[in-house]
Amino acid sequence: MGRKFVVLAVFLAAAFPLVAQRKEDERLANSATVLQDILSGDRGLPKSILDQADCVLIFPSVKKVAIGFGGSYGRGALVCRHGAAMNGGWGAPAMYALDQGSIGMQLGSTATDFVLVVMNQKGADQILNGKTKLGSNAAAAAGPTGAQATSYNAGAMNADVLTYSRSKGLFAGVSLEGASMDTDKDANKALYGKDLDAKEIVEGGQAVVPAAKSLVDLLDKVSPTRK
Repeated sequence: MGRKFVVLAVFLAAAFPLVAQRKEDERLANSATVLQDILSGDRGLPKSILDQADCVLIFPSVKKVAIGFGGSYGRGALVCRHGAAMNGGWGAPAMYALDQGSIGMQLGSTATDFVLVVMNQKGADQILNGKTKLGSNAAAAAGPTGAQATSYNAGAMNADVLTYSRSKGLFAGVSLEGASMDTDKDANKALYGKDLDAKEIVEGGQAVVPAAKSLVDLLDKVSPTRK
């Protein structure tokens, strides 16, 4: 009997990393789908905004986990541009978690996709250096769409992060002030096979894993360099 338990324990220990990696692969695939949809929508993320971005964060299917003033929790991926000035193509993703009670009221009973566009070096540095609270550590604003987006100049504005959401198929700019996010360390370890923080992934030239290729390729196709 003891031998059977040992064999079972060994089997479970070997299987757990594979299960965890599959979850992260699915998260990356969902992130690519959300980004493709928001870039295609009439009131979604305009190319003119993405062209000015240093990084982009995608949180697919954020769900409310309690009634009324309860919290919400989502897992997603951060992708930043290459280069010290973050003005080149897009690199390997770092996994992130979004956690904030106040946005639970916005979610209602349906899952909501969130896309956060980091518009300057200050915002990128803050997010890469640890837990970030929008509105406190990084100035956030609802992302412009349509004609407002066409004339948007990131350098002349105070927003470090522009935020968008999609619920029931409709995209719109949304305020996420007060939402907090941090590196998802367990997910990064499952994806890359070792302990890496977000800064090491983004600035260390980490290779793009196969599961992230569709997401990174989409960004490179739509906005190959920062303008």
